[in-house]
Amino acid sequence: MNIFKKAYCRIYQGVFRLMLPLLPYREPKILKTNEEVASLLKAKGKQSVLLVTDKGIRRLGLTKKLEEELASAGVGLSIFDDVVPNPTTQNVSDCVKAYKEGGCQAIIALGGGSVMDCAKAAGAMVAKPKKSLKQMKGVLKVRKKIPLLIAVPTTAGTGSETTLAAVITDSETRHKYAINDFPLIPRYALLDANLTVGLPKHITSTTGMDALTHAIEAYIGRSTTKHTRQCALDAVKMIFENILKAYNNGSNLQARENMLLASYKAGVAFTQSYVGYVHAIAHTLGGEYNVAHGLANAVILPYVLKGYGRKIYKKLWEMGVYAGLFAESASIEEGAKLFIEKIEQLGREMNIPLVLDMIEQDDIPSLASTAEEEANPLYPVPVLYTAKELERFYYEVKNGL
Repeated sequence: MNIFKKAYCRIYQGVFRLMLPLLPYREPKILKTNEEVASLLKAKGKQSVLLVTDKGIRRLGLTKKLEEELASAGVGLSIFDDVVPNPTTQNVSDCVKAYKEGGCQAIIALGGGSVMDCAKAAGAMVAKPKKSLKQMKGVLKVRKKIPLLIAVPTTAGTGSETTLAAVITDSETRHKYAINDFPLIPRYALLDANLTVGLPKHITSTTGMDALTHAIEAYIGRSTTKHTRQCALDAVKMIFENILKAYNNGSNLQARENMLLASYKAGVAFTQSYVGYVHAIAHTLGGEYNVAHGLANAVILPYVLKGYGRKIYKKLWEMGVYAGLFAESASIEEGAKLFIEKIEQLGREMNIPLVLDMIEQDDIPSLASTAEEEANPLYPVPVLYTAKELERFYYEVKNGL
């Protein structure tokens, strides 16, 4: 990267870091039961609510208890269960239509990251009906209060219940982009481990690794605070202690609860400290090939951490020591490499592939360019890469080099 662009990126990131204490970040208030959700809506005078979810979740009956509780409390309910993986602009428009047709006053997003992305984007469109999603792409383009949003995660991974981001795929171009603004942070989050008990193993593994990626990228970035560093450390420790327990025994409620809390903490960390090139690359693969976001992150993470090299050794060592993965007496280089090996070991034990061979070689320059556009100058990455330099990671992820 030439010296002028590098300076621009670092100055841009430095200004954001200086502004962190002044920005209106907030953490959602945690709810524990469906009854609390119904009581809250009644207390706030919300007579009709839109439940945003997907057909798979409804088929599993995961929305049933909440639906019953809302009915018992006399809260009117409309349901939009057509959310697709990597929600598109058309998907969001359909969700907004359901909100308006139901005369809704609030939104409950019950599902994984895709459901929450769709609900947040729909809320933004309700708040700013004259703006398209593309016009709200980027940072601080919403700037208006959205309808009351309650997030109910059914996976322990995305952390979307804590974040100011909605990631959407353009229906026509298939490009994936993020809308980032403070009104998108849900006001409340219902953390109910019972909703995650029936998750298939591959969802438990990839969403858990998604949370790990959030925590690691937040911690190694250059825009951290004492609070975000502690949240990231706690998340990394909890994930290493619980993800295999949840994967091997899906009915282990304590492990499920710990993973939900770890995901929440990782979400708090990266909402303020941002992510990095792992996410930028993963977003392009999700947009182009519809690769599940958690799976993409899980595969890409070790390659990018190795690519950063010595720049992040100390921080990787710190995370490894805090998580109890090796003794504090390990050298910084040894500990950093052990930390990456532990991530790779988790992947092997949970049958996560080493490569994503659906990547087409001819697509790589375009994908890398899109990833670079997303990441620079916004993401405070430890090492800055140009689009050409990012291409190496696509080749590595495709071929396992």
